[in-house]
Parts: sequence; structure tokens; C-alpha cells
Amino acid sequence: MKNFDLIVVGSGIMGAFHAYHAAKKGKKVLIIEKDNFPVSATVRNFGQAVPSGSAGKWFNYGRRSLEIYKDIQQQFDISVRKNGTIYIASDDTEWQLANELFDIHQRQGYECSLLSKRQCLDLYPELKQDYVRGAIYYPNEVSVEPNLLIYRIIQYLQEQLGVTYLNNTGVINCTDVSGKVVVTAAGSQLYSADKAIICSGYVFNLLFPEIYAQSGMVVSKLQMLQTVPLTNVSIKGNILTGLSIRRYESFEQCPSFKNITTPEHYSELKKWGIHILFKQAIDGSVIIGDSHEYAPVGRTDELGFDTQNHINELMLKEAERIMSFPVRKIARAWAGFYAQHPNDIFEFDVSPNIHIRTGIGGKGMTTSAGYAENMIASLL
Repeated sequence: MKNFDLIVVGSGIMGAFHAYHAAKKGKKVLIIEKDNFPVSATVRNFGQAVPSGSAGKWFNYGRRSLEIYKDIQQQFDISVRKNGTIYIASDDTEWQLANELFDIHQRQGYECSLLSKRQCLDLYPELKQDYVRGAIYYPNEVSVEPNLLIYRIIQYLQEQLGVTYLNNTGVINCTDVSGKVVVTAAGSQLYSADKAIICSGYVFNLLFPEIYAQSGMVVSKLQMLQTVPLTNVSIKGNILTGLSIRRYESFEQCPSFKNITTPEHYSELKKWGIHILFKQAIDGSVIIGDSHEYAPVGRTDELGFDTQNHINELMLKEAERIMSFPVRKIARAWAGFYAQHPNDIFEFDVSPNIHIRTGIGGKGMTTSAGYAENMIASLL
């Protein structure tokens, strides 16, 4: 039986960064991944790290995550690009919230600026004039390529930090035996460690299904679209819009938020949890997202794995209201899934040495690096 200091089950962004911080502390780490590489939320997301969308401790985890991303990027190309984030307000309500969040982040020492309509149009000439009221801009936030990032992080963990990566291996049992964790893989291979951290995403039926059944977690299904490469379009950074201002946690802390109402033209979009984001990939294509549908543990298959044309059409119509480039030149559409918990994350200690950490929701790409650093410091 091979022995380690820490076994991490799941190599998505949460698992990978728990392994990263443990290895940085000199621990001998094994990551066990049921697939060849991660295939779920970590690679099917929008590809942005935006602390500006979070509040409280998650805002702080996001800020720390940016520092960690940039540190790794200086040593090893993981596709991180510091192109900034902008939230475009489309009406007076959204503009008021942008101003209030600007004041909050100024007090917190988080660099941002307010942009006038003219400044927005100069920075992003693809924006339609009728849509723009103003914006709040965060110059230090980053974009990543979700189809590259985690693969390169796993490569970095193996080559630079000596982490062992065991893929195509399902874990079927994890027990605490006399102060040691024993992990059983499909095929009856055994591995042991002082600690195990389970970062299983929305896979609820392999390990500890009875715990997940009582967890209160839900799975969110997102639909996203991607255009063909658009050679005459150049939109740097993460572009979020009025619906994002009305949805994101950070704006909920603004004094005016509790009194906002939903305009009629947003009602159908809000029903499907749609808020429009744009991000241009390295090849010139533009990712457009996204929507949100929900199902509890045990019923996640009811969400289906296809995409609904009605939802795609709602997103495209709103995208056309915002941008002048040909948003309907779509090359592909896909659905992503992630687990989330009413308390922002599911933390459950199965035993003194076996710890479940999953259900981080849509903020995984933004906050996992900082969160995992704090968690490893407390557990190891």
C-alpha cells in the first residue's frame, strides 16, 4: 500500500488547489481523479476570476486567489491574462448600484474606477450606445481559458511540486482506520494517508451518498454559447452587464439593492437565471453566457444534458441588445453543471481525518485558490 501525507479525491479547481497548498508545505500529495482529466465545472465554465462579484470572506478569498494565479503564471503558463473586468450598467438603477459598490471597494482598498458612457464606448466600441449608462471597471482581474487552465495546473503540480496524479481511477471507499485514512480504488488498489480531502463536485453517488443526500446541496445547470473566431472584434477582459449587477452577491451589499425592482424586459430572462457575460478567447471567438436551472441531490438527471433552444435564444436576443458584433455566428453551445450549497460551500468532516469540501457554486474559479490555502492551513 502506497502512503502519502494527503490524498485529494477530485482534480477540479478545488481539488487541485488543495493539493497545491499542501505540496507547497512540503507534503507528499496524491490526487485521484475518476476521469482522464477533469470534465465538469472546471472546464465548462466562463473562464473568469472576478473577486468583484463576491462579498465578505469570499471577496477576500478571491483577492488572494488572484495573487496565487499571478504567481503561478509567472513561473508556468496556465493561461491567466490580466485584462480586467467591467460591469456595464444599462439604466439608472444599475448605475446607482455600480456607484455604491465603487464606494465599498474604495474603502476596502480594491482598485476600481467608474467609467462614463463615453469612456465605455471608447474602451469597447462594440457596445451599443443605447444600452450603456456607465460602468464600474476592475483593472487587475483576470481571464483564463477553462479548456486549458486545469490541465496546465495539473502539469505544474506534477512537474514543479512533485504531486502524484492518478487518473482514470474511481474511488469506491474511504475510511479512517486507527488514525490513518485508507482509500480503496476500483480494482481494489489501496492507498493510505494522514488526511483525505474529498472535492467531488456534483458526483454524489460514489462516496458518502448518504451524507450528500442530507446536505441540502443543489446542482446548477448553465448554458453557454461560443461564436466562431471573430477577426474584426477585440474585447479584452470579462464583460458583465446589467443583469449581472442585479444578480451578483457583491451588489447585494449595496444600500439600494433591497429596493430594486425588475423591469418587464428582464422578467423572462430572470426566470431562467440569465445574466449576460462576454469573454473573448485566445482564438478570437467570444463566449456568451449564461443561464441557471436547479435540481436537488438525487434528481440532477432531471436537468438533462442537452441545451434548450428557448434559453439560447433569450441569451442571444439580450446579447444583440448590448453588442454590435455578430453574436449569432455560433460555433458551439454546451451545458455546464456545478454543485452549490445554501451556506456557500459544503464542509463536512466525515471523521477527524476525512474532510468533504465541495459545493462552492459558481465562484470556484474565482475563490478556490484562496479558500484552499486557508483550509490546508487549518487541516494540516
